[in-house]
Amino acid sequence: MIWAEEETLPRGEIEKIQLEKLKETVQYIYDKGVPYREKMDAAGVKPEDIRSLDDLKRLPFTYKADFREHYPDGMFAVEKKELVRYHASSGTTGKPTVVGYTKHDKEVWLNNVARIACMGGATSEDVAQISFGYGTFTGALGLHGGLETVGAAVIPMSSGNTNKQIMFMQDMGVTLLVATPSYALHLGEEIRARGIDAKKDLQVRIGLFGGEGMTEPMRDEMHKVWGDQFVCTQNYGMSELCGPGVAGECTELVGMHINEDWFIPEIIDPETEEILPPGELGELVVTCLGKEALPLVRYRTGDLTRLFYEPCKCGRTTCRMENISGRADDMMVIRGVNVFPTQIEEVLLKIPEIGPHYEILVERKNRLDVMTITVELFDDRLLDSYAKLDELEKRIKAGLKSQLGLATQIKLVAPNSLQRFEGKAKRVKDLRKDGL
Repeated sequence: MIWAEEETLPRGEIEKIQLEKLKETVQYIYDKGVPYREKMDAAGVKPEDIRSLDDLKRLPFTYKADFREHYPDGMFAVEKKELVRYHASSGTTGKPTVVGYTKHDKEVWLNNVARIACMGGATSEDVAQISFGYGTFTGALGLHGGLETVGAAVIPMSSGNTNKQIMFMQDMGVTLLVATPSYALHLGEEIRARGIDAKKDLQVRIGLFGGEGMTEPMRDEMHKVWGDQFVCTQNYGMSELCGPGVAGECTELVGMHINEDWFIPEIIDPETEEILPPGELGELVVTCLGKEALPLVRYRTGDLTRLFYEPCKCGRTTCRMENISGRADDMMVIRGVNVFPTQIEEVLLKIPEIGPHYEILVERKNRLDVMTITVELFDDRLLDSYAKLDELEKRIKAGLKSQLGLATQIKLVAPNSLQRFEGKAKRVKDLRKDGL
């Protein structure tokens, strides 16, 4: 099912809509967005200079650092009384990236998510179980609202509590699962371990996955645990852009369709910032069209992908982005949560009993990501006291949980036992298998 006619317009019509909205957006952000107006003035470009889509390249980039500099709401273009929703995600310094929505923004957002859900096969007949963590994370409430817009019945399960997850799938006749790919695999393994045949004993037929990338080997593994009938697609978004709803896979599985009447994608060389042609791998840059609370022009996502403009067999004519192949920075995605080493370091350096040296090990166990952080004790006499070690470990875990929003494993070792580096320290070791 195709949700909106804008998904099937000829290329010329799509670009006509984009140019009209781009002109309006640039004028709007220049008039109301002080930080971006300063960028435009510094670059010597005015709203009236934008006469074609090619003129987009004349506009300056927006960076995640802009959110940190203007924390919490200095990037907003409306007064607080016009907001109906706040969301936030973690930034590299520990300060969250705060985003907001007006009533209009929220309506557009959820309709865009409805498009993504329909791309993946969702209908009004579905019973959808949301196994994302709720809270300020945009994923759970975004998919929740989008699926309700489609007409599906939604179970706001949240993450964790595997026993209850499986019970509701059985008792409520769940047909659609929203989760990270790794958690969906974990659930599938748990179901199989209990002697339940997901294909015969459950009604789950669709997986709408996000929060972390899904490789083709992971998709193949998904069919092994959920059955060949299981249609699993992934979708793309980030809180700065709107949350989920930017792009999503259709059932043809040939890339993620971008909602181009609301987002203009570009691909640049992350080093030279040169715009690359369709089909070339580079960093995704996105301009949001028509946003009121948080208009963004040329936002550098840090995600590496390619763009393709050929019409799809599904009937959609919108541009498709290849599944994300990596990051232009050092961000890790652990169980759907964006994690930066600097966030971890910020917590560790505040604890006097441990030294400044640490190592981060990321593994995949039982289909779930596990992060173990090894830290050196400042004084090896602590090794003689189990009670003090236990208390210290709990304190470190609590600090990291508060900072990152996820649980970690801690390994305490003697002073001077970790490797030293003469150049740039290599503190992260990612042992997760490619695709599983």
